[in-house]
Amino acid sequence: MNPALKIFAFILLLSSSPLFAQQAPKTLDEHFTDVIDKSNRYEDYKVVKRYKLDNLKKAVNDSIAAYKSEVNALQTTVSGLESKVASLEGQLQTLQQNLNSSQEAENQMSLFGTQTSKGTYNTIMWSIIGGLLFLLLVFIFRFRNSNAVTRAAKSKLTEVEEEYESHRQRSLEREQQIRRKLQDEINKNRKQQSSSAKSSGA
Repeated sequence: MNPALKIFAFILLLSSSPLFAQQAPKTLDEHFTDVIDKSNRYEDYKVVKRYKLDNLKKAVNDSIAAYKSEVNALQTTVSGLESKVASLEGQLQTLQQNLNSSQEAENQMSLFGTQTSKGTYNTIMWSIIGGLLFLLLVFIFRFRNSNAVTRAAKSKLTEVEEEYESHRQRSLEREQQIRRKLQDEINKNRKQQSSSAKSSGA
């Protein structure tokens, strides 16, 4: 055989060998298509070359290994996400507890040294304010009544004092009249006695 033909046949052999085929990676679908379409037919059967089956087997194994690797990576990612979710749930629970504590502390008020709820505190404080307002109204009412009574008493006292003064003036006038009459009688008696004494001396 011509040496040039030998070299050409060797190149063709290399181009169809599995080593050269590995330099251009194919998908599984392309491998199956290559095996089915490029196989020889014998009656109703296909005659498949051994290296094509080996290539197909290797492609399937490589794909399975890649899928397993991807599944493992996804499982690692899921585990990481589950861990993050658990951590976030723990933080959320802590925040909820802190929020509940803050709300409870906000709703608690100190009254006379004891902790009471805000509603109870408001009820007590408004009751005290209402009681003080009621006492104030009672005090104002009583003060007005007392003031009215005081004014009436002062007015009555003024009337009594005026009556007393009038009565005293009348009494003084009466007393002065009686004294004048008494003095007149005394003077009259004295004149009579002096007249009688003169008559009897003569």
